[in-house]
Amino acid sequence: MSQRPGNQLFDAYFTARNMRDVFSDKGRVQGMLDFEAALARAEASVGVIPQAAVSSIEAACQAERYDFQALGEAIAIAGNSAIPLVKALGKQIALGDADAERYVHLGATSQDVMDTGLVLQLRDALDLIEGDLARLGATLARQATLHQATPLAGRTWLQHATPVTLGMKIAGWLGAVSRSRQRLHELKPRLLSLQFGGASGTLAALGDKAWPVTQALANELQLVLPEQPWHTQRDRLVEFAAVLGLVAGSLGKLGRDISLLMQTEAAEVFEPAAPGKGGSSTMPHKRNPVGAAVLIGAATRVPGLLATMYSAMPQEHERSLGLWHAEWETLPEICCLVSGALQQALLLAEGMEVDATRMGRNLDLTQGLVMAEAVSIVLAQRLGRDAAHHLLEHCCKRAVAEQRHLRAVLGDEPRVTAELSADELDRLLDPAHYLGQAQRWVERAVAEHNELSA
Repeated sequence: MSQRPGNQLFDAYFTARNMRDVFSDKGRVQGMLDFEAALARAEASVGVIPQAAVSSIEAACQAERYDFQALGEAIAIAGNSAIPLVKALGKQIALGDADAERYVHLGATSQDVMDTGLVLQLRDALDLIEGDLARLGATLARQATLHQATPLAGRTWLQHATPVTLGMKIAGWLGAVSRSRQRLHELKPRLLSLQFGGASGTLAALGDKAWPVTQALANELQLVLPEQPWHTQRDRLVEFAAVLGLVAGSLGKLGRDISLLMQTEAAEVFEPAAPGKGGSSTMPHKRNPVGAAVLIGAATRVPGLLATMYSAMPQEHERSLGLWHAEWETLPEICCLVSGALQQALLLAEGMEVDATRMGRNLDLTQGLVMAEAVSIVLAQRLGRDAAHHLLEHCCKRAVAEQRHLRAVLGDEPRVTAELSADELDRLLDPAHYLGQAQRWVERAVAEHNELSA
């Protein structure tokens, strides 16, 4: 059966296709059907249902057999997706084996089907996100190493500060990616947990077979067996959403930095060029940062969705009214937005265009003022901190007022030349000699990435 039509105009821009497949109607339905098939196998393995019924139930657990539009219309009446799906599943089974139909869904409740089906989808989503983060980390590690000694202006409060290196900036992006990879690895045992509690969480309908069925079901689905059902304890899902929020924010930082470096006035780093990419409908000269826009857009949208996940946590008793429902589209949309941002980040990182010459020219826009600290630090050791600071401040003001390079002003200042030779001044005014620990930060970020990827 075909999927219901949706709003697809922006999907290719904001969402990775493989992630949208995970959370498509087919993906959602198949996750729930995988639960039902595994439940039948588990119950047969401990003697709750006949082994002969399993094959008929399994054969009907194929999403292609179901009309998603009809299910959607039924959900509007039933209040959740499991009720009409289980009914449709029973009808499918009965067509070939009327006896097997009586054993489907035995002891389970709708939320067991939906939550565990969701966890199965999230496992696939997590694999995609982890794979993309690993690839992004590898690319950023290469770029950081390549540009570890490429000076550019550090910028604080959007103004030129002291020099940094492009490699150091990229290493900052890389470090955030590595930390997200660590967080995702750490939360896996909590997220990938079976939800199976029956009507109210006690599994009373299965009697003394409840625990063996639960163990067998967790094994069938290769999910962690939690200490108890988590019908209305939603911290597992919210933790995952929160980490994805961190991923989105970190990618947004990358996108923001690139978009600022790509501004006409800076023109230091660019997204990769491609035919038709970043153009304007009216201005032929434009080259817009369209990839960075996706990263920034996701970082802007995900926090609001994350707020919904947090707001839905205080769920009532053993089954929530409305709060559970608020999660159904929210967490998948977070996954989809992060997937789209990752796709754009990969394209951007792999094809990043760097203009090191322009970086050098921009460093000299202030005519040496960005190197004032370097001179002040050395003079402070000879004249005292306050005296050196005031002297350099005076020289900087003169350089601006007279529209002269700071090096020329310092060379005319007797209190400076009495302490520093011409060669010392030349060295102190060279950005390449004032990069501090930039290379070390790159090496450490790359080493951390390599350790994670080993």
